[in-house]
Amino acid sequence: MSFEKKILCIGAGYVGGPTMAMIAKKCPQYQIKVVDINPARIDAWNSNELPIYEPGLKEIVENVRGKNLFFGTDIDESIKEADIIFVSVNTPTKTFGFGAGKASDLQYIEKTARNILAASDRGKIVVEKSTLPVRTAESMERILNGNDKGMRFQIVSNPEFLAEGTAISDLENPDRVLIGGHPSEEGLAAVEEITKIYANWVPREKIITTNLWSSELSKLTANAFLAQRVSSINSISALCEKTGANVDEIANAIGKDSRIGSKFLKASIGFGGSCFKKDILNLVYLCEHYNLPEVADYWENVVKINEWQTTRSVKRVLRSLFNTITGKKIAVFGFAFKADTNDTRESPAHLVVRELLDERAIPVITDYKALPDAKRDLSDVLDKVQFTEDPYEAAKDAHAILLCTEWKQFAALDWQKIYDLMSKPALVFDGRNILDGEKLKKLGFEFMSIGKA
Repeated sequence: MSFEKKILCIGAGYVGGPTMAMIAKKCPQYQIKVVDINPARIDAWNSNELPIYEPGLKEIVENVRGKNLFFGTDIDESIKEADIIFVSVNTPTKTFGFGAGKASDLQYIEKTARNILAASDRGKIVVEKSTLPVRTAESMERILNGNDKGMRFQIVSNPEFLAEGTAISDLENPDRVLIGGHPSEEGLAAVEEITKIYANWVPREKIITTNLWSSELSKLTANAFLAQRVSSINSISALCEKTGANVDEIANAIGKDSRIGSKFLKASIGFGGSCFKKDILNLVYLCEHYNLPEVADYWENVVKINEWQTTRSVKRVLRSLFNTITGKKIAVFGFAFKADTNDTRESPAHLVVRELLDERAIPVITDYKALPDAKRDLSDVLDKVQFTEDPYEAAKDAHAILLCTEWKQFAALDWQKIYDLMSKPALVFDGRNILDGEKLKKLGFEFMSIGKA
C-alpha cells in the first residue's frame, strides 16, 4: 500500500505512543512510525503487554499495528524516509549544573535535532511534541538550518494537552489542538500541513494556530494554572480541618461561579505526574532568567503548597496513632499518581512512603497497575517495604490505611472485611476523598479525609 505521507515520532513514551496510535486510527492515508532508543520499550509496543496503561489504548494499537502504525529502533533510516517528524523525547528537570532543580534538561532535544540533520537528505517539518521552555525552537533551528547541504527545516510547535487516565478520550475529542509556527510563507505552510492531520477528526474551530513562541509557552502556562487551582483548594482544605468547614462543600459552592468553574477543585493529598511540578519549576526558572523574581516566587509557592499538603497529611496520621508508628504496618492504597494509569512519576504516594520509613513504619503498598513501577522507584528500600496486588492482604494487621490513588476499585471493596482484618483502632485516611466516611465510621473505623475536621 502506498501512503500519502510518512510521519515519524521519535520517542515512544506516554505522549508519543498514544498520540501516534490515534493519528494512525484516524488517518489511514498516512504511514505512522514510532521509534525509540530503548529496544525493550519498542518490544513492549509490539507485544500484547504495552509499556503504558491507558484505557482504550491497547485496542487501538492492536487494530492499526502492522497496517499503518509501526514501532521500531531503526531511527536513522526512519528519519531519512519521513516527511514529518514529531519529537517526543524526555525533557526532565536538570539535576546538575546551572539551573539544577528547575530548568529543563534539553540534552535529548539537542541530540535528536543533530540526529535528524545527520540522517536527512532533504528538508522536513519537525514538530515539537515534548513540553519545552519557550524559544527552544530557536535552538533547534540553529542546529537544523545551520547545514551546508542546502536543506531547510520548518519547526512547528504542537504541545500535548493529555491527562493520563483519559488520554484516549482527550485525543479523540480534544478541547483544542494548538499548532504554532513562524508567520513566514514556509512557516504558515508547515502549520497548515500539521493542521491537515488533525482536521481528519478534529473540527477546524478547535484547531488554534499561533506564533511559535506562544505555542511553546501555552503548554507551561496551562499546567501551571491547573496546578495552581489544586494547590489553592488544598491550602483551603487545611483551614477547613481547623474550623469545621467541609472542603467538598466549599468547592461545590465556589465552583458554581461561572468565573471560577468546578474543575480541578478536588482537594487531595497532592498532585503528581510528570508535568505539573516539572513545568512549574521550568516556568520559575524562565521568570528568574528574565529577572522577574516576584513572578518566580508566586509560581514556586504552588509547588511548595503541594509538597506541604502531602507531608502534613502524613503528620495528621502520625498524631492519630499516638505520635508513633514505629514498627506499625501501614497500608498504602495506590502508588500511581492518579487512577487509570501505571505512571508513578512525582506520585504523592512516593513521598508518603518515604515519610513513613523516616518514622520506621512498615509500609505495604497495593495498586492495580503500578506495582512494577513502585518497586523500581523504591529500589533502594525494597527490604523495608512490602508489596501486594491484594488490598485485603495489605490491610491484614495494618494499623492504618492511607488511600493515595483514587482507583474506583478501592471504594468498591468490602470495608467490613477490611475492618475485621485490621489491628484496632483501625484508621483510614482518605487522601483522595472518594470513600463514604460516615459509612466507614459506622463500621468502627477511625476515619480522616482531606479538608474535613
